[in-house]
Amino acid sequence: MTTRARLQAATATARRRQVGDPPRRRRTGDLPVAMAFLLPAAVGFAVFYLWPTLRTIYLSFTDYSLLTPPEWVGVENYRRVLHDELFWNALTVTVEYVVVNIAVQTVVALGMAVLMHRLTRSTMIRGILLLPYLVANVVVALIWYTMLDAQLGIVNQALTWVGVDPVAFFGETATATPTIALVNVWRHMGYTALLIFAGLQAIPASVYEAAATDGASEFTMFRKITLPLLRPALALVLVLTIIGSFQIFDAVAVTTKGGPINSTRVIYYYIYEQAFQRFNFGYAAAICVALFAILASLALMQLKLLRAGDSDLD
Repeated sequence: MTTRARLQAATATARRRQVGDPPRRRRTGDLPVAMAFLLPAAVGFAVFYLWPTLRTIYLSFTDYSLLTPPEWVGVENYRRVLHDELFWNALTVTVEYVVVNIAVQTVVALGMAVLMHRLTRSTMIRGILLLPYLVANVVVALIWYTMLDAQLGIVNQALTWVGVDPVAFFGETATATPTIALVNVWRHMGYTALLIFAGLQAIPASVYEAAATDGASEFTMFRKITLPLLRPALALVLVLTIIGSFQIFDAVAVTTKGGPINSTRVIYYYIYEQAFQRFNFGYAAAICVALFAILASLALMQLKLLRAGDSDLD
């Protein structure tokens, strides 16, 4: 087609639009197919997430013990939460666990991810790092509980051989929560490292090559290049790990059961006690809603402070 013919076609199209030709309809044949694919996920979300959430919010305003119908009490359960010393103790213990877990896990996972990125990208090594994450939480907790036993555990046996007195890792108030946190670090650090490693792969290699040409050391490149460009990935990892850490339950349930002296009674275990041991389902639901509000606020604050939507690569 010549240039003149193209100009004539464009002019004709513009004239048709000016006289008000109806716009072409969008293709709608793909919509039923898309809805068919989305329907199973939507049904699963509604049944297993949306409905339980709405039901929990409703029960939080009631006095419900499973044996009797729910009785509406308004905000009485939330007033009780504010004055419940055991709730605040459980929240404090949970925050202590989260701080130890996140601090150690993030540092170790970041170091592992950087080493993988700078030294090797072997698929086998990544698979080995992910192996602890594939083991169930309960199994991991029981294995470490046995290994760290004050009398029969292999760790204390090794300490005895080198002249150190046995340590009751799960039996002392000062060591129980950090021990559970470190066990969780061992299980999750490989998975967290892979998430950070995925963020590292998005950083162009040319940036490191230019820095190396200018004589920058590995530590300088890590501080001036890796950390700033990794901020969006680190923000996502921190949000996911903090929310996951607040949900710690099974490791406590199979090891310390909240002891000794409430030193490991985390918030999820306290909810379990209220709901399934004392049958205070209404009050347990109120604690769940309060915990949801806390986690949502923390996530939004983290995303804003870390500027998760911004990247220095733009």
